[in-house]
Amino acid sequence: MATSNTYLVGGAVRDTLLGLAVHERDYVVVGSTPEALLALGYTQVGKDFPVFLHPQSKEEYALARTERKAGQGYTGFQVHATSQVTLEEDLLRRDLTINAIAQAPDGQLIDPYGGQQDIQAKLLRHVSQAFSEDPLRVLRTARFAAHLHHLGFSIASQTKALLVDITHSGELTTLAKERIWQETHKALNSRSPWVYFEVLEACGALQVLMPALAELLNRKPQALNTLKRLSEPENNAHIRLTGLLYQLNKPQIEDLAAQIKIPNDPKNLALATSNYQRQLRAYTELDASQKHQMLSNLGLLRHTDSLDQLLSLCEAITRTQEPLFGWQSPKQHILADLARIQSVKPVALMAQGFTGKALGEALKKAQIDSILQG
Repeated sequence: MATSNTYLVGGAVRDTLLGLAVHERDYVVVGSTPEALLALGYTQVGKDFPVFLHPQSKEEYALARTERKAGQGYTGFQVHATSQVTLEEDLLRRDLTINAIAQAPDGQLIDPYGGQQDIQAKLLRHVSQAFSEDPLRVLRTARFAAHLHHLGFSIASQTKALLVDITHSGELTTLAKERIWQETHKALNSRSPWVYFEVLEACGALQVLMPALAELLNRKPQALNTLKRLSEPENNAHIRLTGLLYQLNKPQIEDLAAQIKIPNDPKNLALATSNYQRQLRAYTELDASQKHQMLSNLGLLRHTDSLDQLLSLCEAITRTQEPLFGWQSPKQHILADLARIQSVKPVALMAQGFTGKALGEALKKAQIDSILQG
């Protein structure tokens, strides 16, 4: 395989030009075949696309390819990958011009569709009208808007119109739930995750994919404020997501988790915050029985792994909703109460003759009494 036929493409080229950290490198190989790459020790991955892993670096090398729309959804494409496909043809099938720049081994940039010009203009613009054939590009464009918002990027008006067209086509319903979560999770890890939801709302996609969030933002335009506040100090995607979801009720969170395959950990954090954020914020005003019930329901009697996450969310909610009152963390009060609860030993109660259900009730009463004595 001639090295002159191998080009660095996509995000690595884009982020280098933007001065951002490069986390992974993808390559396109022009003028080669699957047999030639396999003979060189490359490993083919996936059945749908001619993508190969380098024998040493394990980086992805894809044969130059073209695609033709042949069915519904983001998987409804016929892939054409032969040694005759040119680099320009391969770049033409990409989504945004800033992602359609290639770099030769000698550093020369190949940019047939104006990606560098759009980087200078801070513009997210589609490469061609084929953009509207793939509904996944709605989510990808929203994600890149979130990724590059801090640099001043915006979406070109013609591209915004295509996002609306795709939404109206009905093809968003063909997206796999797992892929929706994958793009959403990547957006939550970006510098400005709230922009992702703003873009989806503006083109109507949020109503199709996450109706409970669309209804929330329609009813409460300020619903993104906690997410915005959290995004600066907090880079945990699950905590960021909960900064939006806590404003939904339990059935809505459960429905949304099913609609876009939210994993259990972030779903449970959102449910806990939705149910208990008001009590946590007013912890010192609760009576001993209320404190015990909440700590038990949150699972904090068994382990305190989620406590810092919950309090981080409560702080952001307080600073968003009640900025004049400030934030007084109840963490030390909670830890002190948990220590008192842990000091109550079932063995002592069993020595007094308690067993079965009566033992459980006596243990609970003794734990509540220990909080009262604090």
